[in-house]
Amino acid sequence: MAGTPARASWRDVELGAPELARLGMARLSSAGVALLGTLRRDGSPRISPVDTCFAEGQLLIGAVARSAKTGDLRRDPRYVLHSVVTGSDSGEGELKLYGSVAEAGQSLRAAAAGAWWLASAPEEAVVFTLHIEQAVFVDWDIKPGLMTVHRWSSGSGYAVASRPHP
Repeated sequence: MAGTPARASWRDVELGAPELARLGMARLSSAGVALLGTLRRDGSPRISPVDTCFAEGQLLIGAVARSAKTGDLRRDPRYVLHSVVTGSDSGEGELKLYGSVAEAGQSLRAAAAGAWWLASAPEEAVVFTLHIEQAVFVDWDIKPGLMTVHRWSSGSGYAVASRPHP
């Protein structure tokens, strides 16, 4: 269908923007949790903490099958994912992903070593793979006051720009 964004995977980010992918993976791995934005039935936003996991070039999230976020994503697969930041002056980078989800198949679910859903019955946990339309990493260098923004999309490619902050 014309105009439909490509269904890019985390592997596509790694290939198209290796530095952004390296920074993003490190941020998600160190924090252990990210914030997932979904849309409620009435169109208002919902934000929920999620564990992330990388497997076979995919970025996965798991959700309890009966949770509100699972209902949101099954109704409208669009999401925004933001890495956790622990303080306004922490200097922690911020990963922001935008796109849509699809339910992961059984083999991909099983490939996620250490994921919490492996200890749950398949009907109790839903695993989603994140299709990435846009990835952004904001890198903060607090001392000199510099903000560097890495951007990637499958349509526009990779760009990086820095500016003074604040």
